[in-house]
Formats: sequence, C-alpha cells, structure tokens
Amino acid sequence: MRTNIQNTITTLLRMTALVSFLVGPVGAYAYAQTGDKGPGLSGAGYVLYVTLQRNNG
Repeated sequence: MRTNIQNTITTLLRMTALVSFLVGPVGAYAYAQTGDKGPGLSGAGYVLYVTLQRNNG
C-alpha cells in the first residue's frame, strides 16, 4: 500500500515537472509580448469600469 502511494506521488511530480517545462516558456513568451502599457485602463476594461461607475451612483 505504501509503495502504491509513493508511486502515485512520484508520477504526479513527474507530470507536474513535464507540464511546467512545456508550458513555462509559452507563458514567459506571452508575458514578454504584453509590453509596458502603464497603469491606465484601455479597451473593454475601460468601458466596463465606466459603466460600473455610472451604475454605482
């Protein structure tokens, strides 16, 4: 029973490592492509913000 749990944990750790090695570079690339947009809102986020502010008060 104990070896079964250890095998399961080992398999899960290997799967996690594999996924992080495959997905990590894609996430880093996407993050690098976002650029510096500053703290302001733009696009749909700005429209949503203005709409919520109008409905609030």
